[in-house]
Amino acid sequence: MDPKKSPTEGLQPLLPLQQDPPEYSSHGFPPSEIYPNTSGRPAQQYGASAAPGRHIQGSYTGQTVVTVQPPVNVSFTPLDNPLPDHLCYSIFTMLCCCLPLGSAALVYSITTRDANMFGHQPIASRNSRMARILNHVSVGLGLFIWLITVIRIINFVNEVNSH
Repeated sequence: MDPKKSPTEGLQPLLPLQQDPPEYSSHGFPPSEIYPNTSGRPAQQYGASAAPGRHIQGSYTGQTVVTVQPPVNVSFTPLDNPLPDHLCYSIFTMLCCCLPLGSAALVYSITTRDANMFGHQPIASRNSRMARILNHVSVGLGLFIWLITVIRIINFVNEVNSH
């Protein structure tokens, strides 16, 4: 390409918008109702069902064949000595003490139970410990909030009675 020429130079001019596009020819395409038969099986129209009792299966020329392996069954054995999941404690702290921390503790309790069932000792140990810690913090926070609430109510009652 010559760098002195402009990029549009030598190209055909664009057709005006008023002109109709060129006609498309159907040269080289089979009629739309019947498709060519390349598999040696009886011809079948598009969308029509196969003959009763006949099942059309197999690979076509150029088609890749994929072999599917049978599924592998993996069995898990539950732990002989399951770790505590603190599920009841988590439900209590979620409902009575601190909802956000109790909810997190409940999630860890459920994952501890699952890890116990699938035999994952390290995961069960870590989740059990985290559920217990979150439950203890939730109870402590809940008691602190209740204590502050009771002190404020007592102060309010004393203020009202002194006036």
